[in-house]
Amino acid sequence: MLAIMNKTIGELAAENPAAATVFEKLGIDYCCGGSNTLKQACFAAGLPLEQVSDTLEMTLETDRATAPDRDWKSQPLADLIAHIQSAHHQYTRAALARLEALFDKVCRVHGKNHAELARMQATFGGLAQELTTHMMKEEMVLFPYIVRMERAVQEKSTVLPAPFGSVRNPVAMMLHEHDDAGQALREMRAASNGYAAPSDACASYRSLYQALGEFETDLHQHIHLENNILFPRAIEMAESGD
Repeated sequence: MLAIMNKTIGELAAENPAAATVFEKLGIDYCCGGSNTLKQACFAAGLPLEQVSDTLEMTLETDRATAPDRDWKSQPLADLIAHIQSAHHQYTRAALARLEALFDKVCRVHGKNHAELARMQATFGGLAQELTTHMMKEEMVLFPYIVRMERAVQEKSTVLPAPFGSVRNPVAMMLHEHDDAGQALREMRAASNGYAAPSDACASYRSLYQALGEFETDLHQHIHLENNILFPRAIEMAESGD
């Protein structure tokens, strides 16, 4: 119990994916809010600390016998970046295209009777635009630099100066954009009453809400890997040679 209380929820999720699953089910923000302690996170989510900690302890104990597929806290940063791009960036791009089409269809048919759909569509449109630019900046600037830096460290060669100065600079920008994405997700979830389809919802309406829920879960995991594992490790690596 003490070990859980002394760690941030980001650290807990980074150490064991089962913890992230618990946080996801309980609605605890472990990605953008990964620097919070369990007590702070429970307070923010309006959840009883003792009940959450007991659930977490039991889940981690059950999962302890099964090691995660990859321990991203110790794997090469290049491998983690490749995973983020293949497992999350590709998914995000495909999901954005599918959700845009679903939003258009559902808003056209149901928008008159459900005003919240237009608000959600506007929020999603802003999020989609920001995520598209965000991922491009990561793939073209930040990620390649981290890979080159790690290779230089491994080869004990000189790390070429970054065009953006300290690696903390682009990381700070990415963190800020992650916070904006998290806020957009919260707004859409609140507007849809937790993605609960109304009684008059057609199949496309229900598919939209299901897809939005799946998109939210994946983006939480995506941001968690960057905020709580990739970025801290990259900063530590960059500054260890200073």
